[in-house]
Amino acid sequence: MSETTKPHTSGNILSSLSSSHTNTSANTHSTSIKRILFITGLAFINAIIVGGISKVLVMLIGLFTNLFFFGHISFHESSPAENTLGYGVIFIPVLGGLIVGVMARFGSRAIRGHGIPEAMEKIVAGESKIHPLITILKPLSAAISIGTGGPFGAEGPIISTGGALGSFCGQTLHITTQERKILLASGASAGMTAIFGTPFAAILLAIELLLFEFSAKSFLPVMIACITGACMHFVLFSSLPVFGMTQVPAVTTTAIIAYAAIGIVVGLASVFVTKAVYWIEDLFEKLPIHWMWWPAIGGIAVGIVGYIAPRTLGVGYNNITDALSGNLPLSILVSLCFWKFISWAIALGSGTSGGTLAPLLTMGSALGCLLGTCIQHLFPQVAIFIPLAALVGMAALFAGASRAILTSIVFAVETTMQESTLLPLIAACSTAYLVSFILMRTTIMTEKIKRRGIPLPENYRPDVLELSTVATIVRPVEERFLTASTNERIADLLKADKQSGNNKDQKWILVQQDRSLVGIIDKHMLDKVGDIGQEVSSVMEQNMATVYLEDSLETALERMLVSNQSILPVVERDTKDLLGVITEWDILKVFEKRFIEDKHIHQHISIRNKALRLVRKQQPA
Repeated sequence: MSETTKPHTSGNILSSLSSSHTNTSANTHSTSIKRILFITGLAFINAIIVGGISKVLVMLIGLFTNLFFFGHISFHESSPAENTLGYGVIFIPVLGGLIVGVMARFGSRAIRGHGIPEAMEKIVAGESKIHPLITILKPLSAAISIGTGGPFGAEGPIISTGGALGSFCGQTLHITTQERKILLASGASAGMTAIFGTPFAAILLAIELLLFEFSAKSFLPVMIACITGACMHFVLFSSLPVFGMTQVPAVTTTAIIAYAAIGIVVGLASVFVTKAVYWIEDLFEKLPIHWMWWPAIGGIAVGIVGYIAPRTLGVGYNNITDALSGNLPLSILVSLCFWKFISWAIALGSGTSGGTLAPLLTMGSALGCLLGTCIQHLFPQVAIFIPLAALVGMAALFAGASRAILTSIVFAVETTMQESTLLPLIAACSTAYLVSFILMRTTIMTEKIKRRGIPLPENYRPDVLELSTVATIVRPVEERFLTASTNERIADLLKADKQSGNNKDQKWILVQQDRSLVGIIDKHMLDKVGDIGQEVSSVMEQNMATVYLEDSLETALERMLVSNQSILPVVERDTKDLLGVITEWDILKVFEKRFIEDKHIHQHISIRNKALRLVRKQQPA
């Protein structure tokens, strides 16, 4: 083949590759749409199933409550607080703990705990793979635990069950880890919505605690699952507010300040509650008996407390509703704050199966009532509304303990359907969050995961590669590479390479006289060529990937990985002229810039704090 035709042939190859690149991008977009629709469809189907499971769970709780506390078979919802067993009530939670311990020992240990941390752990460190058996064992064990008086809520187990169902679906269909994570989060959030009818709060829960990202591709399946879960709640349960309360009057500025003050105290309580639960769990870890027996030991505490304060037994959603009415006596409010905490903390620390949300809401609403009453007596000029103080305390305790602040605020609004409560909720949840953030490194959801040495993201940042384009890092070819034309000989390249001092990258960029890109040559290949009189086009890499100036760095990195190239020529979209080149190191430098910026920020804060301490020391006492 003549020298005049080889560049033409190479140019055709490049044009063909560029055309293929364009078609591939179009095909990738089309495939992406199909995958999103596919995953969304699966999330929709799973949400329907999870809605049905949530109804079964509530019915099972009713069945076991009636069976163990009242001696008859009925699926009707009833409160164990109304039992007439006397001292006999102490032994029922022990029996429930024994059953749950045996189920965990011989079924699956994963049923222990309150559900959300276990789902978070599987997402971060387990490729979102949850054993399918959890789909059956978790709701059953939770129903037994709660039905025998366990002071838990149904939401944690159904969140765990929904996540397990989504994970099982993903494992069966052999989809990607990312898609499996989306299905897990969708199932979990659908479970929460099916119980409470709070789709927006469930979406935020998925974002704040499960997805660990902000991505429209992830949001769509989650949102469809939550909408479906809400519809299932309306069909299977009720369309009325879960926690009904009287109409909230307009709030004043001083009242908002008072609610923020309540948030500070509740924030301190959230820190205490979280640390106490894990302190108790540590005590159980030191027991010289198998963990299978721990739930039964925890059941002893639940039974004794249940005898002293019957309202602490079971889910107790009615306690929240009563607190939001503002009419509970102080003695019951104190009982719910103290005895409910003792019962729940010991039971949860023992490793039995149950949720945390309902107990936190119960204790928070009671504490909010107490604090609101105190403010009302100390500062009668502050127009504080006791039911709103209860709602504020309820949301603030969850916000402080879990740090899912947006979920906490929206959950309180959705469960009461009182939009006028938004400002007080924001004020209280923000202060509770701040106190928790200052005093506690982890949360009630993440402490267990951190103890197992599994790191969790502390904040969600936009993808720096997705937001940056190739144009921001492209460099002229001459700065990094030697260029040559296709009609040069290998001997000429070796001579030029020797003269250059070999200070540049181990690649040659082949261009035509009009600067259009032709190919790349690895210098190591030249040393293996026997006939150095050959033209360089005979050893060039033809099937090379390229990028455009407007492509994102995420696209560039993906292309490097797919093509196994450490460098990418940057070409003009229309003419295919060579504009420059980027390397894998150039992309890493983008991350380096962010790290340096963060380091400077931390250094600035550290220097400022040291200066303040120095000034305080120099001030006279």
